[in-house]
Amino acid sequence: MIVCPNCNHQNPDGAVQCEACYTPLPTTTNCPNCGTSVQTDASFCGQCGFNLQEATGVKGEEQTAAPATVTVAPTQQVSVPDLIPPEPLIEPLPLASSSQVSVPENPSVQPGVPESPSPPSVNSVYAQAPSPSVTPASPTAGVSSQTRLQQHTAKLLHLQTKTEIELPQNLSIIHIGKPNDQIPPDIDVSGFPNSEVVSRVHADIRVEGDAYYIEDIGSSNGTYINHTALPKGNRHRLRPGDRIALGKGDLVTFLFQIS
Repeated sequence: MIVCPNCNHQNPDGAVQCEACYTPLPTTTNCPNCGTSVQTDASFCGQCGFNLQEATGVKGEEQTAAPATVTVAPTQQVSVPDLIPPEPLIEPLPLASSSQVSVPENPSVQPGVPESPSPPSVNSVYAQAPSPSVTPASPTAGVSSQTRLQQHTAKLLHLQTKTEIELPQNLSIIHIGKPNDQIPPDIDVSGFPNSEVVSRVHADIRVEGDAYYIEDIGSSNGTYINHTALPKGNRHRLRPGDRIALGKGDLVTFLFQIS
């Protein structure tokens, strides 16, 4: 079954769209190292920590064929004889001098027809028109009309100790867990009470624009959203007020907030 990340509706395997809210469902694949079902855009396997992006890059390099080398034979120099300029077919006519050509002063005036007054030139029209006065804009004009965007900050409130953890704003994938040699956590919960129920590689929070998604990446005791288990490989879109429990028993619980 594939759980919709938007409404938690359980859809049959192979579905690409939620039957309840028509939200596109994430696609999954198998880890080439351990065979665990993971999302196609995941960077690491949540079960064994295998680097999925590196495996994809190696396959792409194997499929790339080496470019064929082309050997070009040296060209031989061929002597070309000088071309003989052809003789003109028609003798050119001599150009008449300017003194031999008479040009009427006003060709548009015909004999016997009174001359109409010429329209004023464009330069004279612009010269007579008064120049508009331009008032320089104040350097502070328009500042009050500019819209200042407020940057939202996402936080996790640990309910057991009332501790706030601000999510890093420079990361698109935020790893939650405890110190390990495979995927160092961005949010370390080893200092909280009852942290033994949390796996070293437990869950990820993905940031896509203004949306935040949480995904269980192979924890031992599972991840629960609002007291409902989140299946491995599926992700849930977080909304302010969502309750996130890492492990069973609701011992390590966070409240998702946006300020």
